Amino acid sequence: MNLTNEFKQKVIKALFEQRENYGGSDSDYAKSKGIKPAIYSRLKKGETNRLLSDTSWIALGRELQVKVYDDKWKITRTSVYNNMEDSLHFCKEFSKSMILVDDCGIGKTACAKHISRTMKNTFYVDCSQAKTKQQFIRLIAKTVGIDNGGKYIEVKANLKYYLTTLEKPLVILDEAGDLEYGAFLEVKELWNGTDGACGWYMIGADGLRSKVERGISGKKVGYAEIFSRFSDEFIKLVPNGKMDRQAFYSELIGAVASANVEDQTKVKPLINKCINKEATLRYLETLIKIGA
Repeated sequence: MNLTNEFKQKVIKALFEQRENYGGSDSDYAKSKGIKPAIYSRLKKGETNRLLSDTSWIALGRELQVKVYDDKWKITRTSVYNNMEDSLHFCKEFSKSMILVDDCGIGKTACAKHISRTMKNTFYVDCSQAKTKQQFIRLIAKTVGIDNGGKYIEVKANLKYYLTTLEKPLVILDEAGDLEYGAFLEVKELWNGTDGACGWYMIGADGLRSKVERGISGKKVGYAEIFSRFSDEFIKLVPNGKMDRQAFYSELIGAVASANVEDQTKVKPLINKCINKEATLRYLETLIKIGA
């Protein structure tokens, strides 16, 4: 393995840029990125040689979403982006909670990641990478910057307390429908332990809606309580009516296509291809990158 200095500098740049939006100490921030505080201190001084293993550089680059090769794909201020940004700021400012449940492929994850990087004390968690309750709690703990080793019950207690010490924190739970039942129940405890001090924003697709609705109708412990804490409603951005739905997708696909192709005469054909196949932004990205 032979990592270039250019890659390491990109990682360091991203590391310090994200530090700007972290309200805790340098030590806590370093822990949130899996770096020893002493190493982080030396990185701040400009040192890089032999401070981290190649594996650590790669893990850090992955977590910071550093691209080895820039693909020049542009995140666009679509209606989805603007709506999510407003909701995230509301949840953060007033320590409230919401659930966004909508179609796959409209850019929910890309928007959440991009917006969260611009907001102080905002923590993005991919629940598909931590489906059990142990994995879930320990991942959030690491993400916010506290020790996620040791006894599970202590990690959870420290997590709840630490979130209340930060200035208006917000936790984004993406792919929440992937959480196992035990992990999903932990959301209720986390909410209770940070009530009035932390905002929560849950993101999922139809699977999350179905899980919650089945749980509520079946009177399964926890689901009604969690739904109540998350404002008693599912936020949905894609309209239900056929014509409104098509207009929404035409506008969404057109906005993203316009930002990512030089030849604007290609935008309309790209919209038509996607609409005809009832395809999403992932398909649009594929078409653009293959030059279709």
